[in-house]
This record gives sequence, C-alpha cells and structure tokens, in this order.
Amino acid sequence: MRVLQMRHFAVIASRFALALTGLFTLAFAQDSRALAPRFEVDPMWPKPLPNHWILGSVAGVAVDSRDHVWIIHRPNSLEAGEMHASTNPPIAQCCVPAPPVLEFDPAGNLVGSWGGPGDGYDWPQSNHGITVDYRNNVWIGGNYRGTNTTNNAAPHDDMILKFTSAGKFLMQIGKPGAGKGSNDTENLRQPAKIWVDPGTNEVYVADGYGNHRVIVFDADTGKYKRHWGAYGQKPADENLASYTPSEQPARQFRNPVHCAMLSHDKLVYVCDRASDRIQVFRPDGTFVKEAFIETATLGSGSAWDLAFSADPQQKFIYLADGENDRVHILDRDSLRVVTSFGEGGRQPGEFYGVHSIATDSKGNIFTGETYRGQRVQKFVYKGLGPVATKDQGVVWPRGTAK
Repeated sequence: MRVLQMRHFAVIASRFALALTGLFTLAFAQDSRALAPRFEVDPMWPKPLPNHWILGSVAGVAVDSRDHVWIIHRPNSLEAGEMHASTNPPIAQCCVPAPPVLEFDPAGNLVGSWGGPGDGYDWPQSNHGITVDYRNNVWIGGNYRGTNTTNNAAPHDDMILKFTSAGKFLMQIGKPGAGKGSNDTENLRQPAKIWVDPGTNEVYVADGYGNHRVIVFDADTGKYKRHWGAYGQKPADENLASYTPSEQPARQFRNPVHCAMLSHDKLVYVCDRASDRIQVFRPDGTFVKEAFIETATLGSGSAWDLAFSADPQQKFIYLADGENDRVHILDRDSLRVVTSFGEGGRQPGEFYGVHSIATDSKGNIFTGETYRGQRVQKFVYKGLGPVATKDQGVVWPRGTAK
C-alpha cells in the first residue's frame, strides 16, 4: 500500500511539475513576444568635420526642435599629438581642436560652431552637458573639481550658462568656486546636466559632481525655486562610501547626480550614476519610485544619462551605461530593462564611455562618448520588434534584403 501511495504521489508531483513548467514556458513565451524599439547604427553619420578639426571627450548631446543635433566636447582633453596642426608653426596637418559647441543638421552636416571663454561669463574649465530648450536656447554646465582660489589654483565649476543658439550669452547662475554645499540656493557645484520644462519655464539641474541634489530655477531670471536629494529628502554633504551591491540603498545621492529629465506626464527622472539607480519624483520633489540597473556594476556605475522614446506616451527610456558600454531600453512604467544594445570598443555601434544620449522626433538615438571615445554616433530607429535577446550586441545595419 505504501509503495502504491508513493507511486501515486510521484505521479501527482510529476504532473504538478509539468504544469509549472508549462506555466513558466507560457510566461517566457508571452515575455518573448514583448515589443521594443529596434535600432541600427549609421556608420556614415555625422559627416567629416572641416578645417582639420577633431573632437575631444564628448560631454553632452542634445536635439532641438528642428532635429538638429548639438554636442559639447572638451578641447582640453585632447592629447598633444592630436593637435599638431594648431602649433606655431604647425608640426603636421593633423589636427586642430574643434570649437566646444557643434551643431549638426539631420543629415550630419556641420551647420554651427561656437563656444569658449568670453566677456561677461565664466566658461567652465571642464564643460559638462548640453541642453537646447523649447525656445532653442542652449544651456551648459561644468564639472571641473578644482581647489580653492589660494595659490592661484583654478576654482571648480559652480555655475550653469545660458546662450542663444547663435552663441550669444544670456545668463549665468552661480559663480566658479563659490558653491557652499548641497543646500546653497545661489550656486551649484559641478552641475552635470540641465533640463527645461516648457510648461513652467523652470530649469532642472542635476547638481552634480560636488553636490547631492536636484535644484530648480526660473529659466528667465535664474531665481531659485526648490531643491531636494534622494527620496525627496533634504540633501546632505557627507561623503558616502563606495557603492556595494549587497548593502541597503543609500539614503543620499552619490556623486555624480548625473541627469535630471522631465517626462511629458511631469515626472522627474534622476540618474544616481554610481549607485546604479534611477529615482523618479514629482516636480515638487515628492519621491515616486526607483529602479536599479545592472546592480553588480562598480566603478563609475551604470546610470549615466537617459532619454525618452519619441512616441507621445514616452513608453520607453533609453539609458546610457558608460561603465558597461551599453544602452539599456527600459519600459518606462515598470522601469524594467527590456533589452540592451552595444559593446565595448571603438568601431561603429560600439562604445567607450557612452556618456550622453538624446532622441529626435523620428525616434533616432544620438550618443556622445567621453574619455577616449571622443565621438557622437547615430542609431536609426527601425520600428518596434519582438525582443529576441536581452543583450543585442552591436546593432550593425542589416542591409537591403534581395
């Protein structure tokens, strides 16, 4: 009798296991039918620069209302051997640092260039981030971590700058070396990225490499509005230990607070880069939710910059991950990674230090690479398709089917 009972139990257990397997298989099949945006790198974009110009580390990329692509790079990041044509007399035909701010039309033609020190404003020692607002004004930050002004050392970048699209200076918020910490309402401290809300004309600043907060100003007057830290709390300036995946999430932002972006439905998405996380807030700083991305990532972290898909609902988030050299595609509602593309390297479609990301009205993605990546790339939107793999690798053009 006991043997029969055991056999009966084994049959039931086997059937239960098969049923569970069927459920798991169904769940996987349903998930595999999920759709995500598909991309292919355009290895011919942008077109070659004129005047023997060469790019340094690309520290920001943005798209304006005409689908013109703007980048800001760091001429002072170039090696001596990359600037031999700029010496007096020239050592060789290659190369000359391009102006810091470059504007490309949708076809990849260079149509504008300007930037650098000038009268009436303090150009950053290390420019960082570029945003073109709804009025086509250009905003720039800086992340130079200098020392105090004693011994004639250069002060750190504690300001943001606003220009017209032609490069005419309009406004500066903050002064170099003047930041007093994460609750200073007049200065910043190595601000990383800027975003302007067209509904309220408020400028949101990811602040940044020195401070631990998001801060909001009036975009015309520079008047302070509000600020907050992680989880909507008052920010503090204690130095946090390096991120450890097994520990409880830090209650403050680590440095750098690397992006602050406002969605159409008025949610603020913040990149806490070195903590491998995105936090979401309402515009008043009320915490909504958070998500952790590639949680085993140490070093510079996984959450560098983000952009939204071009559909009205902004269903997807594109997250630049400069440590793993990937772009992650997230479902914006759940903040779940649907798929990723990219690979470490210097060939088209690969990345080295993918630092910044933006989208145009057609859904195309543009990325900027810092460190020795020193370039901007275009990834052409190819519509929605089924998710075939979690990690797509290099999204090389497939060519025309015959």
